[in-house]
Amino acid sequence: MRTHETAVVLGAGSCLPPHVVDNDAVIARGALLTDAGWIRARTGIERRRHASPGTSTGDLAVGAGRAALASAGRARPDLVLLATSTPDHPCPATAPEVAHRLGLGTVGAFDVSAVCSGFLYALAVAAGLVRSGACAAPLVIAAETYTAIVDPADRTTAPIFGDGAGAVLLRPGGRDEPGAVLATDLGSDGSGRAAITIPGGGARHPRHLPPPGPDAHFFHMEGRAVYAHAVRRMTWSSEAVLRRAGWAPDSVRAFIGHQANQRILDSVGDRLGIAPAHRYGNIRELGNTAAASVPLVLADPAVHRAVVPGERTLLTAFGGGYTWASAALTWPDVTPLAEEPDTAPASARTAAPAVPAVPVPASVPPPPL
Repeated sequence: MRTHETAVVLGAGSCLPPHVVDNDAVIARGALLTDAGWIRARTGIERRRHASPGTSTGDLAVGAGRAALASAGRARPDLVLLATSTPDHPCPATAPEVAHRLGLGTVGAFDVSAVCSGFLYALAVAAGLVRSGACAAPLVIAAETYTAIVDPADRTTAPIFGDGAGAVLLRPGGRDEPGAVLATDLGSDGSGRAAITIPGGGARHPRHLPPPGPDAHFFHMEGRAVYAHAVRRMTWSSEAVLRRAGWAPDSVRAFIGHQANQRILDSVGDRLGIAPAHRYGNIRELGNTAAASVPLVLADPAVHRAVVPGERTLLTAFGGGYTWASAALTWPDVTPLAEEPDTAPASARTAAPAVPAVPVPASVPPPPL
């Protein structure tokens, strides 16, 4: 099996529900005892997107996947990884149907469940498979519909979360190319499993037994504990991945953290010593889209206008489990694209026409001149 130097981002895409929900609408929907200014001051969020009834995580994932493939020039993936904590069904995984709807035939496809760290977990797995020669064009998607699991009357969670999906397509390449994934760091601490959880519906509390509480099938979060762990773990993980890449923190020109809370992002950036001018995000407009938040920033055209291809980029995230992850890469030279979610009824859906295969290069291509 031929090995390759590293994985390189070939395309990037996004998919957002069209329905924009501001803070006042969230408050009215759940009769929350708060105000728009409090939400904005505590989280940095002013708006978010909500999926319409009948729009699923898979619908968003298909849209983001199509956009990433179009951005990459319609190259054909040979593997699909879908990071999500809101799958269409508990069983089976959502990724195989997404691959089918993208017209990818019988390629391998599986879900990655690491909550808000999911995209970086999936990116690390995909990059490793590329380096090993096991695949040549993995499509990494992160998609979430948190409106399906968040209690609209819960002031702790309802104002925070939004829906959306982002995706990147990888290929084998050289470490000196724009978009090269140079280092990753993954971690977890299962002692924090109860701080971010849906208590009911799993094997410990199956649906045929009395639920552990009246709101057991909604998402729960212990905000203060999560805040402290998120800042600490994302800082440590970022420092670890910077050491592996051989980068000084002040050499990073694009820092993208999981869009959980603006105060968390500011604290991590300050601790790392990354200047505010080099920090990028979309939390004000999209809220916390869980696993999708990092790739949605990666696919944001405004960020691509601000960052030069090849510049040093740091990604980091923290999620339930606890889990955390970071990645060091050079900013990709791609044009990100966006698509609307596919909301056609299941009975009316047909798989997309098969896209042409992308060949596995015989050797690592030389870096650009």
